[in-house]
Amino acid sequence: MASSKSASGAMTLERMSVEQLKAVKEQADMEVNLLQDSLTNIGTATTRLELATTALNDLSLRSHGSKILVPLTASLYVPATLQDPHHVLVDIGTGYFVEKTMPEGKDYCERKINLLKSNFDQLVEVASKKKNVADDAGIILQAKLKQLASSS
Repeated sequence: MASSKSASGAMTLERMSVEQLKAVKEQADMEVNLLQDSLTNIGTATTRLELATTALNDLSLRSHGSKILVPLTASLYVPATLQDPHHVLVDIGTGYFVEKTMPEGKDYCERKINLLKSNFDQLVEVASKKKNVADDAGIILQAKLKQLASSS
C-alpha cells in the first residue's frame, strides 16, 4: 500500500510544471530542516532529563546535611547543604516548580523521557517521508529541466 501511495505521488509530481516542482521541493526541504531542528531539540531535552535522573539517583544516596554543589547555570555552581533528601522540586515548565517525593520525581523524569523518545521516533518517520518527497521532486525537476534544455 505504501508503494502505491509513493507511486501515485510520483505520478502527481510528474504532471507538475517546473515552477510547481521547484515550489514543492523548496517547501519539502524547508519542512525537513524544521523537523531536523525539532529532532535536535528533542534530543537535547532527553539528554537533560537523563542527567536529571542521574542527579536524582545521586541525591537519593545522600543523607541530611550532606554538602553539595547546586548548578545555577551551566558553569556556575554554589555550595549548599542538603536539607531534605526525600523531596525535590521538579521544573514542570514555564517557570513552575512542583514539590515531589524522590520516587515521584524519578517517575516524572522517566515518563517525560519515554514521551520524548516516542515523539522523536514519530518525527524521524515524518522527516523521512518529507525527505523522500523532496528527493523525488528534485529528480523529476532535473529530468524536466534536462528535457527542456535538449528540446530548445
